[in-house]
Amino acid sequence: MDFIIVIIIVVGSVVLHELSHGIAAFYLGDRTAKDAGRLTFNPIKHIDPYMSILVPVVLYLLKAPVFGGAKPVPVNFANLKWREWGMALVALAGPLMNFFLAFIAFLIGHFTGWLYGSGGDILYFISARFVLINLGFMIFNLIPIPPLDGSRILYAIAPDGFRNILTAMERYGFILVYLMIFLFGEVFSHLMVNGMQGILNLFYWLVGSN
Repeated sequence: MDFIIVIIIVVGSVVLHELSHGIAAFYLGDRTAKDAGRLTFNPIKHIDPYMSILVPVVLYLLKAPVFGGAKPVPVNFANLKWREWGMALVALAGPLMNFFLAFIAFLIGHFTGWLYGSGGDILYFISARFVLINLGFMIFNLIPIPPLDGSRILYAIAPDGFRNILTAMERYGFILVYLMIFLFGEVFSHLMVNGMQGILNLFYWLVGSN
């Protein structure tokens, strides 16, 4: 049951993440994602078998912070308003969606008491995992390595020379991401945990709880 719950949360979270990218691009003038059929809640259109399912599940089974991704939404940079700044806004939309989902789940879990066990083990597990998985997705996707969202945001503020480096890395981006995960997994997990804990502390502060 726990495994099924994690799969449902992961799939739902990555679908809404990618859908947010597509909607942001559409409102900034690019119809590429819409024409490709990516402005949909259909998970088949968004899921990547490795980053959306395998990596998060393996991390969960290893009791490590859960993170992952989906098939990138196609965006035509030339169609966007404000060009690189428009692309940065499109990139930011995905992590912001995960932040929003985590915060809403936290508020529900906090005020119902589910996060503290008042609804039983299942409701505690669902609310806690929903918060942590979405925080993990947010932090992971903000890493400034192409093609992760953080690189698009960094591109908007970087000087031309560094932009060229980011562009050159694009072709090998996912290889670099996999290497980072498997070669520096312990360090990366530690940083992820600290980042997630910092955001949770913010959530507790916002609701007036220490």
